[in-house]
Parts: sequence; C-alpha cells; structure tokens
Amino acid sequence: MTDMQVNPSFRLAYVPGVTPGKWARVWIERLPDVPLDLVAVPSTEGERTVREGEVDAGLVRLPVDKDVLSAIPLYTETTVVVFPKDHWLAAAEEVALGDLAEEVVFHPLDDTLGFTAETLPGRPAIARPDTTADAVELVAANVGVLLVPQSLARLHHRRDLTYRPVAEGPQSQVALSWPQERTTDLVEEFIGIVRGRTVNSSRGRGAGQAAEAPSKEQPGKAAAPRKPQQQKAGGQKAAGQKTGGQKAGGQKPGPQKGRGGGPAAAARRGKPKRRS
Repeated sequence: MTDMQVNPSFRLAYVPGVTPGKWARVWIERLPDVPLDLVAVPSTEGERTVREGEVDAGLVRLPVDKDVLSAIPLYTETTVVVFPKDHWLAAAEEVALGDLAEEVVFHPLDDTLGFTAETLPGRPAIARPDTTADAVELVAANVGVLLVPQSLARLHHRRDLTYRPVAEGPQSQVALSWPQERTTDLVEEFIGIVRGRTVNSSRGRGAGQAAEAPSKEQPGKAAAPRKPQQQKAGGQKAAGQKTGGQKAGGQKPGPQKGRGGGPAAAARRGKPKRRS
C-alpha cells in the first residue's frame, strides 16, 4: 500500500509502433481511481527512460540491460521492406534479403532491427538518416528502400508507398520492462493485465480488491443462510408430513363413508333412529 501512496498515478512509456490502448482500457476498468499516464518516447530513449525512473514501466523494444531492468517479452513483429508502389518489388508477395542486393537500403540512426554496417543488406546510402520518419521520406523520393518492423511501416504510412514481409533477417521484439528494484504493486497490476490475468488471479492492487470483496460479503455469505434454509425446508417438510397426516386423518372419514366406518358414518346411522 505504501507504493500506491507514493505513486498516486502509474506512468507508462511506449516507443513508436507500440499501441498500449488495449491494455490502457483494461487498466481504466480495473483501477479507475489510479490515473494511467502514457508517455510517448523515441525508440532510442525507451530503455533509458525506464532505467532512470522517469516512468514506472515501459513498452520498449529488446534488448535491454538485464542487470538493471526486468523484461517480459510480449510479441515479435514481422519485418517488412518499404518501397514506392511502382517499384519492381511490388510484384512479389514476400521478399528475401538477397533480393535487395542491388538496392540502396537506408539505415536510420534509430534503427530498431539491430543492423550493423556489416549485416545491413543491399548497398549503403551516402549518409544515415536521423530517424525512421526521415528515411521514409527518402524512400518516397525513390532513392532507396527501408527495412522496419511492420508497425512502423503502418505508423509512417503514405499513399505512394507500400511494403512486403521479409522472409529472413532480424526481427524486433516488444517487451514490458521496469526497474528490478521498483517492482511495485502497480507494476504487478500492469504485468497481470498484459499477461491476461483476471482480477481474481492478479497479484497487484486488483488482487487486494478481489480479496476484500468476499470479506465484505462474509456477514451475508451464502453458506450461512443455506443451512437455516435447508433446516427450514426440512422442518417444513416434516410439518407438511405431519399436517398431511392430520389432513389425511380428517379426510379419511369422507372416503370411508361407503365403508361404514368413522364418526360420520355413525352420525348417519343415528339419524334413522330419530325418524323412527
């Protein structure tokens, strides 16, 4: 509880191409009293932002410094090559790195695929673009092509550009990361959300709320009234049997009229004597 008092809100960083919306919606539903602050940071700043404690956690691209940060891999993205719509690569459904041997392949400074000068396919550009957005502009000018995770191709979509999946080569992996020494209740709560835990199975603040719910219901929990109800039901049944027996005893003289038994029959036998 101390962590939640120190951190009245939860700050979550995310890098370009990552969409935290689905997890943010679950957070709002589950912890409406704890504001979620989404902080967009450049791809190159994701790890530093989390490591230096500017946020509580971050949706970043691996790798990260495992000596300082904890990380839970969430998914791996498809790598695509971006090029003009009238480029010859548009005829292919899938592109191999070898197909780019004669192409100028841009290598932006914020590259997320981990290419080096030695591993980058194709021919290098004269200079490295500062950002992926700058590289996309150069691709649109029909100067070369660009390899990026598919989410970045969508983020920087242009009508005059298209992309195709690359059959081989490095891929980008997105992870939830946070400082190892600051695994707070709220961090645990967000871990549960990205892992798809229910409120009852969560280890964070939601788990505490879920645990409190039954205790609030203790005075009126179902188990307590069920026993009296069962006893009442049994008692009613017994009473019903007894009452039924009494009723049966009272109603039996009716059917026994024809058999000449019971008080009613005796009464009828007395009436003729009075007539005589």
